[in-house]
Amino acid sequence: MSHKLHKLVGVSLIALLATVASAEAATVVKFWHSFNKGNGEALDKIIAGFEAANPDIDVQAEFIGNYNDIVAKLQAAIPARRAPDAIILEVTRYGLFADRGVLTDLTPYFDADPLKDELYDYAREVGVYKGKNYIVPFNSSTPVLYYNSDIFKRAGIEGEPALKTFDDIMAASKTITQKLGSEGISGIAAPGQFARWGLVMANDSELMDPKTNEVLLDSPNTIEAYQWMASLVHKEKVSSPDGVTEEDNGRDAFLAGKVGIMLNSTGNYGGAKKALGDKLETRPMPCNKTCSVPIGGAGIGILSTSEKAVQDAAYKFVSYAASPEANAIWFAETGYLPINKKSAALPVAVEALATQPGIDVAIKQLDFAHGRSRAPVVTWMRTTEYKMWEAMAFGQRDATETMKDFAAQTRKEAERTGE
Repeated sequence: MSHKLHKLVGVSLIALLATVASAEAATVVKFWHSFNKGNGEALDKIIAGFEAANPDIDVQAEFIGNYNDIVAKLQAAIPARRAPDAIILEVTRYGLFADRGVLTDLTPYFDADPLKDELYDYAREVGVYKGKNYIVPFNSSTPVLYYNSDIFKRAGIEGEPALKTFDDIMAASKTITQKLGSEGISGIAAPGQFARWGLVMANDSELMDPKTNEVLLDSPNTIEAYQWMASLVHKEKVSSPDGVTEEDNGRDAFLAGKVGIMLNSTGNYGGAKKALGDKLETRPMPCNKTCSVPIGGAGIGILSTSEKAVQDAAYKFVSYAASPEANAIWFAETGYLPINKKSAALPVAVEALATQPGIDVAIKQLDFAHGRSRAPVVTWMRTTEYKMWEAMAFGQRDATETMKDFAAQTRKEAERTGE
């Protein structure tokens, strides 16, 4: 081997060893999340931007499933000591883990972070449980009303449709189903749980009082809202039962042009726009008895079991994810709400607002958007609600009887867990 080749091999070996050493020196942050498809691609861009700015931190992101899947897997991972370092947790369900000491109190990090003054009030509020910060918001949302303008026209609904009350929505859904049902098109997708909570709030009630944690499942307005929602499926038959047992079926049918109306998270805007293009119209949630919508979505928490150095690295990522640059990308590509006051002024957000009609509907609802209870029992309540909803939607149980039973069970569970 020549001297020149020896030298070249030596240089290459040194470079390789340096690369390996650098990789080994990087702090690894294992991050569990709930974003796939287009939203997952947007998240990948944000992670790539963070790692470019922080080459000493390696964010290993893993798609776990939806919010329910994340809760279940985290509960299983904690005793097995396989928990991640950072995790996406839905804004009503992180209290369970904060209460049990699973999450790190982020208050010292947050108080020292200039980010604190950049976030909107609603975004700061959703991360606070019992006076301490346990998550920093990432994907914030409200439910909105989507409709397919082509389906409306084909059903003979011309002009700007009235979709402000339960009666308005029912009338449009009946017309669509009657006119286009023979083509396999239904009026409205069965509302998912986030939309169901929003419809209860639009009927001037709550599932649990966000300030006192009083159970309101059996209040008259809550029961009335569930009666109306259930009637969409089993009585009026304007919603397919497929969307009751599996919420994504209703969403997917809407994206496929088989449903006229969908009540769902603003986080679905990006996917809906890609699927329907100019046929997509977005409107505020109905104001049946009042205008009120829930703040939804999730934030990123850090596990208390992680080493301090990893927690520090994880918070750097958490802060970056809520920065104007990252949040503007997230808003523009997904439709989730801006959480940072500076995001909307950045070019990518400005372009989205100018070229994507309807992406701003959720922003306009913020004047009457509210955080929800995040007491530990909410996780149990939301899991149980699915079974109660199915029984009502399929006409197996009366709504009044079901909701009174549900309320009694929830109060008993809260008492059992010492809340």
